[in-house]
Amino acid sequence: MQHKPNKKTLVIGASENPSRYSNRAIHMLRSTGNEVVAIGARPGTVLDVEYGSKMIPFSDIDTVTLYLNPGNQKPYYDYILSLKPKRIVFNPGTENEELEQLAVQNGILPQEACTLVMLSTGQY
Repeated sequence: MQHKPNKKTLVIGASENPSRYSNRAIHMLRSTGNEVVAIGARPGTVLDVEYGSKMIPFSDIDTVTLYLNPGNQKPYYDYILSLKPKRIVFNPGTENEELEQLAVQNGILPQEACTLVMLSTGQY
């Protein structure tokens, strides 16, 4: 029985390395019943989530969760905004005032938070 609605989530910065937070986030998002799509620096697969490095125009994205440092986010600005997610989660180390302001201007909620903590405390 699923209590929360599925929040389709785009993980940017996906990695097949199990010690990476993006990898753990995909595992936890899937185990809590969320649909996951992802983009990584190189193609890979985590659980049932296959991803590549191309910016695919996914539809119905609820949340974009970032695992890229601010210096690597710039090429993704227009792409992220074009997806019109409800929110962007800036995980620790990804905080970016410029992108947060662009998000607000586009009616997107920027959240400086940890996806793993939000999921484990039921705040996702």
